[in-house]
This record gives sequence, structure tokens and C-alpha cells, in this order.
Amino acid sequence: MLTKLHAFFNPEQFQGWGKKRKYFEGWYFKIVNADETKALAIIPGIAMDDQGKRQAFIQVLDGKKKTALYHRFDAGLFKPQPKKFYVEIDQNSFSAEELKLDIPGLKGRLRFNGITGWPKPFYSPGIMGPYAFAPFLECYHGIVSMDHSISGSLELDGEPISFDNGRGYIEKDWGRSFPSAYCWLQTNHFSETGISLKASVAIIPWIRNSFTGFIAGVWLKDRLIRFTTYNSTVLRKCQINEKTLELIMENKNYRLEIFATRDTATSLASPILGMMDGRIEESMTAFTAVHLFDKKAKKSLLNDTGRNTGLEVAGAIEEIMI
Repeated sequence: MLTKLHAFFNPEQFQGWGKKRKYFEGWYFKIVNADETKALAIIPGIAMDDQGKRQAFIQVLDGKKKTALYHRFDAGLFKPQPKKFYVEIDQNSFSAEELKLDIPGLKGRLRFNGITGWPKPFYSPGIMGPYAFAPFLECYHGIVSMDHSISGSLELDGEPISFDNGRGYIEKDWGRSFPSAYCWLQTNHFSETGISLKASVAIIPWIRNSFTGFIAGVWLKDRLIRFTTYNSTVLRKCQINEKTLELIMENKNYRLEIFATRDTATSLASPILGMMDGRIEESMTAFTAVHLFDKKAKKSLLNDTGRNTGLEVAGAIEEIMI
């Protein structure tokens, strides 16, 4: 019980203690090398179906080559540690400080420095805010680091690749299934380092109904500016077509405008009632124009274009468009 309680207030940690059916949990490590010629997403996790059949996995998305591999492991090889974020899967390990990989085609060790987490006071544990206390949501979300530097190297298909001075991002999801409709994007490659954007809009089942929930955060070197369903932000616009995605969010202090150009996406496995039987499409090569305006000071805080944007659009997207 104490382990579960500690994990609840620390979303980056494993949340699935005691879960046996219809459950998944996965972490998303985005890594881009210094010259931006390599962009990978490493996704370790655990999945359980409605019969209690379990599997561990590590997905690898190569954003530049636009390929994805799914490595399946016996669930007994998935070993999370209590009261800290540290997960082992066979010879691989994952934490906020580093990852070690030893899977076909990908080996090595990376260290992460300058981890930038999302604030988690006891009354609002992480990016979910007060919705973290709702026990019936189909999917929960957490931010481990909005932005950090990378050191170390990986051997990718026999080619040694240095990630020294690269940039990284880490988030996670857990629950039963991904939302029936959502869009998500993230980039921390702007004209200056120390800036990161994450935004998502999704259909959220709620008791006998549903609503459109949204979360966005802009990390500006030393502060986080938030746009969320629970902090009186209004979603002014959400328009998606085959080529672009446009979001506008506004609260009493700030207005955030996002315009992303979509690129060719790669298919990834995604959870449906615990098991990784679904499919989503993600690209890591989109560009995102971002304008953040301070309404009180009447000035732009950010007017730039993010590169290496991770972008997903999935499900019945007409349900989230405004």
C-alpha cells in the first residue's frame, strides 16, 4: 500500500503495483543527437490483457528512417523498483538519469543531465492535475522531463553514434487504452536550447459521458507556462487535416498558438484494453511554429519554429476538432 501511495504522488514511477488484467504502462524516451541526424523514440513497458496474459516490450522508433521495431519479452523480465523510477527489462534498464540498451540492432548507454520535470504538489500530482485522483480514467499521463541534455553513445545497426550534447524528452502513459481520438506533439529543438513544447488534445471518458481534455506546457529556460483543462484555459481551436495541425489555447494570462506541418508517419503498437493490439501513427520529423503571447505584458514570449517534432494523430479526430 505504501509503495502504491508513493508511486501515485510520483507519476514517473511504476504505477501498476497489484495490476493483473486490462492494464498497460509505458515510458517514452525521445533522443536526438547533437547534429540532429538521428532521432529515436525508445518505449519500454508492460501490457496485460483481460485474461491476465502479460508481456513486456521495448519499441524502437527510428524517426529519420521512419521504421519501428517491437521487441517482446517474457513479463517476468519486467522488474520495476518500488519508490523510485527504475525499470529493468532483461538486460535493459530505464530511469530519469539514464538508459541502457542491449537489444537486436541497438546497444549502449546514455546519461541524461538537467532533468526538467513537471511540478507535482500533493494537491496536483503531475501533469494530470486534479484528474489524477479520478480512479476510472482509461488513460493517465505523466511527464518525466520536458528537456535535458544527453551524453553517451549507442550502436545502431552496427553503426556507433554519439549522443553527446544531444537533447532528450521523457514522458509516460498508463491505464487500459489510449483515447478514442487524440492529437499529441512535442518538440524541444528551437533556435535556442532550454525551450520545450508539449501539447495534446483528447476525448476523455467521464462517468457516463465524455469531454475534450487538453494539456500543453511551454518550458522557457527557467519556468513552465501551462495550458490545461483544469487551470481555466479555453481551447479556442483544434483543426487537423492530412497536412497540418493547428491548436490555439488561451487563459487570462497567455495565448498559445501552434501550427504543425505533418510528415510521413510510422506505425507503432498501442494499447487496447491492456494489450498492445492497436496501431497509431507517429512522425518525429514534423515542424511546429509556436507563438506564445503574454496578454498582460502585451508582448511575445516565444515566436519560433520547433524541429524534430514528435507528432501523433489518432482515432475519430472529428470529435476533437473545434
